[in-house]
Amino acid sequence: MKNKKIILFDLDGTLSDPKQGITLSVQYALEKMSIFEPNIDKLECFIGPPLQVSFAEYYGLDKEDTQTAVQFFRERFVEKGMFENELFSGIASLLKQLKDANYNLVVATSKPTIFAEKILHYFAIDHFFELVVGSNLDGSRSSKTEIIQYILDKYIEHEKGKFIMVGDRKHDIIGANNTGIDSIAVTYGYGNFEELETSNPTVILNSVEELQIVLTFS
Repeated sequence: MKNKKIILFDLDGTLSDPKQGITLSVQYALEKMSIFEPNIDKLECFIGPPLQVSFAEYYGLDKEDTQTAVQFFRERFVEKGMFENELFSGIASLLKQLKDANYNLVVATSKPTIFAEKILHYFAIDHFFELVVGSNLDGSRSSKTEIIQYILDKYIEHEKGKFIMVGDRKHDIIGANNTGIDSIAVTYGYGNFEELETSNPTVILNSVEELQIVLTFS
């Protein structure tokens, strides 16, 4: 990957493990909508995709109810859910190594930008990234295709061959494919191998250690 210059990282499931905070906040939102889901493992599907997509896809909520559920989710998430989260082992040292090697590091997440920035600051890794791009609070710019294209437009002086997207869900890989850049799918997050393989990433890796080797030595 020595020809790469700008590395885009997904946040949830790629840099950090947000399972507790996201699933408990989804559970809270569903209860507010009189939908009861006692098993938070069943809510892992909400990790990665835009909330607007997941509430509609997995619980059949219409547009109005989806927006209500998102607001309920944010009630709990802003209070404590965003901090019920932990970095994957080795991520901080990987980011430092990449930054020291003069790569441009960017966060590309479907999470609202304002929340992503707070999480990065909480983990004290915000200084590694020169740009953080997420969705808007009104739900716009929530697809990975839109987010990645926005980033490409910020770096118009670089050809697409200089970019690579790192993510754990099909949405990350589809976004990369739609915008014409390479991608690394990681299986240590929340997308299974079949989901990631079907979305046609450039390469599939299984650990942060493998990611470090590919990004820094290949």
